[in-house]
Amino acid sequence: MKLNERSLAFYATCDAPVDNAGFLYKKGGRHAAYHRRWFVLRGNMLFYFEDVASREPVGVIILEGCTVELVEAAEEFTFAVRFAEARARTYVLAAESQAAMEGWVKALSRASFDYLRLVVRELEQQLAAMRAGGCPPPPRRPRALLPKENGCAVWSAEPPAASTGTSTGARSGPERPPLPPRRRASAPNGPLDSASFLQLHEWYGQEVRALRSQWLRSRAQP
Repeated sequence: MKLNERSLAFYATCDAPVDNAGFLYKKGGRHAAYHRRWFVLRGNMLFYFEDVASREPVGVIILEGCTVELVEAAEEFTFAVRFAEARARTYVLAAESQAAMEGWVKALSRASFDYLRLVVRELEQQLAAMRAGGCPPPPRRPRALLPKENGCAVWSAEPPAASTGTSTGARSGPERPPLPPRRRASAPNGPLDSASFLQLHEWYGQEVRALRSQWLRSRAQP
């Protein structure tokens, strides 16, 4: 893919969401003075403009093969973008606050395709380990939520006590659905560890539908 000034300017100012944007102080190449520039990060390209309203970038930094490091300088919140090549330029930038500097350092460190390649490789290894070890166990079922006591909700695994009808001050209301039974250690067609997500969804869906039907029948009775 060939890039020219026109295509870069269009990409820098298009309406697509940016990865990061804000003002930074950029140290000049030949002079020690810092210039305030508007920076826009899109993918692995860091564009900088004269001002936020500018329609064309002054320059662009391709963030491949670089490292982002904190540096000591006269300006506060200073960091540098360094490249491995011997004659490559080092870009010294300064943020306006500690939070802005940390946000830029994090965003620039994750902008290159090398970083994305490492992330994809790690995810592939995790996926291969999950497939080799079987399906992870299903999540634990949350405990029943009982009425509030003294303004605080109480979590308990025990079902609520049945009403005896002797209390005169008890507030009447609809009957709560019955608590589902504990999950079985194995499914009808084999252990849960070797079951797929679709099988688990179907098995527990049948259980939920049966409990709902039982609760509806109990409400329909006088």
